Amino acid sequence: MDRLAIVVPCYNEEEVLHIAADALRAVLDDLIAKNKIAQDSFVLFVNDGSKDKTWELIEQEHQTHPTQIKGVKLAGNVGHQFALTAGLLTAKDMADVTVSIDADLQDDVNVIEQMIDKFHEGKDIVYGVRSERKTDTFFKRFTAQSFYKVMAMMGVKTVYNHADFRLMSKRALEHFAKYEESNLFLRGMMPLIGYETDSVYYERKERVAGESKYPLKKMLALAFDGITSFSIKPITLITGLGITIVICCVLAAIYALVSYFTGNVVPGWTSLILSIWFIGGVQLLAVGLVGQYIGKIYMEVKHRPRYNIEKVLED
Repeated sequence: MDRLAIVVPCYNEEEVLHIAADALRAVLDDLIAKNKIAQDSFVLFVNDGSKDKTWELIEQEHQTHPTQIKGVKLAGNVGHQFALTAGLLTAKDMADVTVSIDADLQDDVNVIEQMIDKFHEGKDIVYGVRSERKTDTFFKRFTAQSFYKVMAMMGVKTVYNHADFRLMSKRALEHFAKYEESNLFLRGMMPLIGYETDSVYYERKERVAGESKYPLKKMLALAFDGITSFSIKPITLITGLGITIVICCVLAAIYALVSYFTGNVVPGWTSLILSIWFIGGVQLLAVGLVGQYIGKIYMEVKHRPRYNIEKVLED
């Protein structure tokens, strides 16, 4: 029987932690009763440098349910993607299959059973995919759909309407462990693993309690990291834009010469100033974008640890 680990990254989740622990333990009990997972399966909470009582609550849950609740305490806040990676790589040596899910319980825990069924059918990665976005605001729905379309245009492979709710087999995690880059975008990395995959569909719920840890600013940062970590098309687009501007400048020069020799010269500083500002803006944008890529290279070549595990709560 396969041992399941449910990995839950947490940052300031004191309001929902007990609720999440009870719900996920119920999922384990149900799957164990149906003989779909081993009896020593567990939930692994990863505390991402929370400033509230999240870690104290994880310790309480571990003391009350030592075999079903385990914990990982990171030495500082490293962000959702790194915290999730820390949990997955910790669980890799403790379980045969893992499921990652956020603590807010917006993802439907009931489809975890469907994921396990897909795993037993031979799937190494099973994606949890939202079936619809009726509960989202127009702005959230529009930006989310735009995000996936832009990623596809940039050549980044992602699963539409999938975040970080997924099942991974042990061998998929072992292959994932070979990806040692510092610029993590897990949604784009998982399709690169190449093993057999499948999807389960669910309706995303409202957050049980607390506030979202992914405001617009973080969502935009995640999207930018995903694009620049998996594609060089932005640089290619800038090159194309530069060539287009050069062609326009040559045409403008020809027009200016023709106007000069025909005596049809009209002085106009407005068009000149606008042209200078436009070209200057494009140059600054190009330099800034190239600088972002160079900065990512700089972060990678230093090979600093992605996170520091301070403490692990086990049996």
